[in-house]
Amino acid sequence: MKIGALSSSLRKPLPVTLATYAEMGLKGIQLLAAPEILIADDKLLAEYKAMCDSYGLVISAVCGDVCRTHFSVEGEWQDRVRVHNHVVDLAAKLDSHIITTHIGVVPEDRNDPVYEAMAKSLKAAADYSASRGAVLAVETGPEKAETLLQILDDVDSKGIGVNLDPANLRMVACVDAAHAVKVLGKYIVHTHAKDGINLVPGSAAATYGIVEVDGSKRKFTEERSQYKEVPLGDGQVEWAPYLAALKEVGFDGFLTIERECGEDPEGDIRKAYNFLKDKIS
Repeated sequence: MKIGALSSSLRKPLPVTLATYAEMGLKGIQLLAAPEILIADDKLLAEYKAMCDSYGLVISAVCGDVCRTHFSVEGEWQDRVRVHNHVVDLAAKLDSHIITTHIGVVPEDRNDPVYEAMAKSLKAAADYSASRGAVLAVETGPEKAETLLQILDDVDSKGIGVNLDPANLRMVACVDAAHAVKVLGKYIVHTHAKDGINLVPGSAAATYGIVEVDGSKRKFTEERSQYKEVPLGDGQVEWAPYLAALKEVGFDGFLTIERECGEDPEGDIRKAYNFLKDKIS
């Protein structure tokens, strides 16, 4: 396995981020599809790619969390798929073939209208991804691994996969990351290396929220989870069994460090890199 980091985690301009990650010893970078990338022409995309190459950093994936519309809403999901497809095209020009994104909460019931809408829209997005040699990698967190596996199997596309985020699973849904790997192993194409602590168990679906097919928000009677993200190694993710499970299912891709908060992102990313390096060496 190789170690990278998300471009947005350092919170600095891309040239500074690339230089810092290379100096740390990272091997990859996941680019956020920020506004400047979404509107970039071929020349600018080539410059981004050359810049990454010059620092010896592989573009492990592109983060396509650019949601204005939702995979679950009738009349909206076509636009959400269109935006995803645009990111797929951009990623191809960057020689990257994994597009990660949150898709919303997958209901457990196949007969739920939200489930049906999501399966339909994900099929469209995944099939387009496959046509470009790419994979839509769904980020874990809102639902049980078994529920996510069910919809991935139902979508039944070569262009669908998983971006496994162990912290989202542990701190929000109280799901063991190693168990999720064993359930979802055949679909895992990318991972986020993040850590967190669950403070008060609750409903992950209520925490993330479900958008109904008419665009309204589903009402929940369950309490939301309370949690916090912490520097990698300081949380409740059990890294030894998690990394062993990834190895067992044959995953040899990127562990991409993600840090979404904290006052010292560079220090936290360095700490995460050293922690992971010791675990996989």
